[in-house]
Amino acid sequence: MSAGGPMDDKFKFQRKERELRRRSRAASVEDAWARIEKDEDLSVKEKLEKLIHLSAPKKDKPRPQTPLEPLPREPLVFTDNPYPLPTRYGRTRLADGLSIKGDVLGYLSKNGAFADLDLSTALFIDLETTGLAGGTGTVAFLVGMGYYRRDRFHVAQYFLGEMGEERRLIEELDRFFKEMDFRSVVTYNGKAFDLPLLETRFILHRQPFVLSDLPHLDLLFSARSLWKHKHDSCRLFHLAQQIVEAERSEDIPSAEIPFRYFDYLRSGDFSLIEPILYHNQEDILSLLGLLISAAKLFETDRDEASGEFDAMDMFGVGKVFESAGDLEKSMAFFERALAGDLPEELTTVIKRKLSFHFKRNADWEKAVSLWKDMSSLDDQLFCFRELAMYFEHKAKRLDDALKAAEEGLALALNGPQAYRQDFEHRLERLAAKLQKQGTGRRPGGK
Repeated sequence: MSAGGPMDDKFKFQRKERELRRRSRAASVEDAWARIEKDEDLSVKEKLEKLIHLSAPKKDKPRPQTPLEPLPREPLVFTDNPYPLPTRYGRTRLADGLSIKGDVLGYLSKNGAFADLDLSTALFIDLETTGLAGGTGTVAFLVGMGYYRRDRFHVAQYFLGEMGEERRLIEELDRFFKEMDFRSVVTYNGKAFDLPLLETRFILHRQPFVLSDLPHLDLLFSARSLWKHKHDSCRLFHLAQQIVEAERSEDIPSAEIPFRYFDYLRSGDFSLIEPILYHNQEDILSLLGLLISAAKLFETDRDEASGEFDAMDMFGVGKVFESAGDLEKSMAFFERALAGDLPEELTTVIKRKLSFHFKRNADWEKAVSLWKDMSSLDDQLFCFRELAMYFEHKAKRLDDALKAAEEGLALALNGPQAYRQDFEHRLERLAAKLQKQGTGRRPGGK
């Protein structure tokens, strides 16, 4: 089965059956935790013990005739799933990640330290935790990691089966990070959540956190630039389906994951954890697939007439270059996007950006052409103001400046007051200049 394939039918059937039995129980556990978590005097361990006590089956309730026995559980479990490089995840090949150049990683991360790096020494990391708020009370009970080694892409996971073994987990992770000698980190929203949380746990156990010193590519930010204008959601799960075309299904809501873990601690039922392990592994593969898909948009030696990449993609790449401060490349991609099929609102945004770029570079012919072309769109007030300024101060064509200001004022009468005042002052100044030249031209006159 390929890495991107769905779970087998047996696993799906068992999971759906368990969901029906577990739904009401999960709701009660969630309500209990919401009350317990408010008690700031309790430690995380004490809160969990209280939750286990409250959510345990009551003795006066009838028990099933054949109760489920808790499965034997290990306090700390390490698993490693190596995938051959030709393996396909959705429309991407895992091997393609090794072809991504350092300069592309630098643009996607806005970190020049990636210039001399590639993904062969990168660590992909994603956590599943006991809460979504972060802070010292939140514990990472599952640490998913992806990395390239010896013609394989590995997805490894550390699962914390007993809360009391967290120190051992931290020590194992510290040893693992150092032995693998990673040179960079790749996450999805890891700058705001995963790495700060993991660093907090390391500090609490007095362990150095070596990942904090590595270049970090948090793909969430570039993903928003690349695809926010094109897709309704930039969640990793959604983009993996839409961009990578991965066959992800039956995803677990993030808010449900902590309660599944709490229920597991109480019952020892590992079937509660199996879907979380699957979800975490899919997130690692989705992150790699999405990074490969993003990097392909930056290729400049492709046949532009092939139609493989559309104008919306070109606009997204232009935004990434713009965010990284490379305006020349940004504007080149914006111009390519403008030659394609775009919604009118994006066309207006691009033309405004390009016109400012041409204005900064004194390329007045291109700037004026855009302003005149934009005057038929929603940005008319902006265009007439720019045209009036150009004709007055650069071209020294006062009659044309006056005409542009008059058309702008006519539109501004029912528009923003700032534009109306600007055009009124501009017309007064232009009238004074024309009168001084002896032309006698007045605003609104012949």
